[in-house]
Amino acid sequence: MRERSETGFVLLEDGARFDGLVTGATPGQTLGEVVFNTAMTGYQEAVTDPSYAGQVITFTYPMVGNYGVSSAAMESGRAQAVGVVMRNAVNRADAATAEAGWLDWLEEQGVVAISEVNTRALVRHIRDLGAMRGGIFPASVPVEEALAMIEASPPMAGQDLASAVSPDEPIEHAGDGPHVVALDTGIKASIVSQFTERGCRVTLLPCSSGAEEVLDRNPDLIFLANGPGDPAAVGGVIETIRSLIGTRPIVGICLGHQLLCRAVGLETFKLPFGHRGSNHPVKDLETGVIEITSQNHGFAVLGPDGNRTIESDEPVRWNTDFGEAVLSHINLYDRTVEGLRLPDAGAMTVQHHPEAGPGPHDSRHLFDRFLELAA
Repeated sequence: MRERSETGFVLLEDGARFDGLVTGATPGQTLGEVVFNTAMTGYQEAVTDPSYAGQVITFTYPMVGNYGVSSAAMESGRAQAVGVVMRNAVNRADAATAEAGWLDWLEEQGVVAISEVNTRALVRHIRDLGAMRGGIFPASVPVEEALAMIEASPPMAGQDLASAVSPDEPIEHAGDGPHVVALDTGIKASIVSQFTERGCRVTLLPCSSGAEEVLDRNPDLIFLANGPGDPAAVGGVIETIRSLIGTRPIVGICLGHQLLCRAVGLETFKLPFGHRGSNHPVKDLETGVIEITSQNHGFAVLGPDGNRTIESDEPVRWNTDFGEAVLSHINLYDRTVEGLRLPDAGAMTVQHHPEAGPGPHDSRHLFDRFLELAA
């Protein structure tokens, strides 16, 4: 890799500055929502997850890049995050599974990065004041100029980023089992793999596809994918989902969960700093089992009473235009809505990522539960 020692800084919209050494793609400048991820591994998976589109990821784990990168770790065809902030970036390419060095790969992918940053101070700042717009800049850029660029950039709330990461044409994955048709708002490769490993045929449709186009594919199961941006900004997809509820079994993950919830009448709100990491405890309210989950989202669903948190561990129930809705899962960190079930319509969703494998595979059984709806 070309050696770089250019000084630079992370700047947030409130003027907070954190210095470091710029690396990755040139010219070393990028803008986005600055967030943090608490996972100890999975840095390549995070950067290639379409749910991170438009964001600058701060990794809380101090050393990033120590096991290199590989094609098997790609969650999409390219890097999706616009920037990476690290305490100690490593460019090793000699790990057992490595095909290239982390910093070489970031440069190749066009991702601006910065190392030697006091990420502890940066994360504490975001945790206390919330995720906010910001950017990575070389030291040659005056702070006043950088701040003006940040202030001119759009906030995450109100952005439809799902359309930007959705495919232009349908994508087919062969299989002899149930036909899963997904509205692709930024699906992760590992989600597709969980279905295909179970023998499913999977069709990914552009998220602009209407209900008729989905049903013309004769799905056994409709899947609502993860993805980036504000769920309230993709009203067309929500209307499509409303038209599909009750026609076929429907399941969703992350953004898909939020979209189904909005389709049945619940609202969403922006979390102060989001849930991004691989150690989030979630309780299944129907079984009482607590699972350690992987999460990546900046928005959450309001409860049926309009509250941001659910204090009871009982499965809250309420009536919708599509029959009874049941709260199925709750986040034990902050008591936010984590899952929904529509027994009358054959639908269920979860906010977390059951496909992820950061160590525990606690939630992968949910794919079997999804497919039971298609039986």
